[in-house]
Amino acid sequence: MILPDLLDEGLSLVLCGTAPSLVSKQQSAYYAHPGNIFWKTLAEVGLTPRLLAAGEYPDLLKYRIGLTDLNKQEWGADSELTPAGFDVRNFTEKMRHFRPRAIAFSSKFAAAKFLRRAAVHYGRQIETLDGIPIFIMPSTSGRARRYFDLSHWERLAAHVRA
Repeated sequence: MILPDLLDEGLSLVLCGTAPSLVSKQQSAYYAHPGNIFWKTLAEVGLTPRLLAAGEYPDLLKYRIGLTDLNKQEWGADSELTPAGFDVRNFTEKMRHFRPRAIAFSSKFAAAKFLRRAAVHYGRQIETLDGIPIFIMPSTSGRARRYFDLSHWERLAAHVRA
């Protein structure tokens, strides 16, 4: 496991990424690449009251937000990951155990692996995980900037606050 899960009982939201980047692996912190706007996005939409640094990721528990990745064994860009590294069953078991109020995938790639279908769309999904709403967010990675749309993150934040 490259980065430990940040999970607990009573979470409002669990954000699930694909796998850590090289920078995240080196810094032992989620979304640590300087070109990634994850932390800025959380603050901008009000999921956190202030801009957190990547190294402060454990503080997300104070805001009832958890973090994990669908691939806990590998790191790097999506194209560098192997199918064997994705553990949908383990992720599902963790979500059934912790029962967050919502799950959001921070990329279409991770969501497609979880949902086991090629075509996925942003926003709230029809599918749930045992009644837990599932959302797919535009990636905050610098590599995916042309697809980024803050409005999906704003709708997720509104759902979490409701």
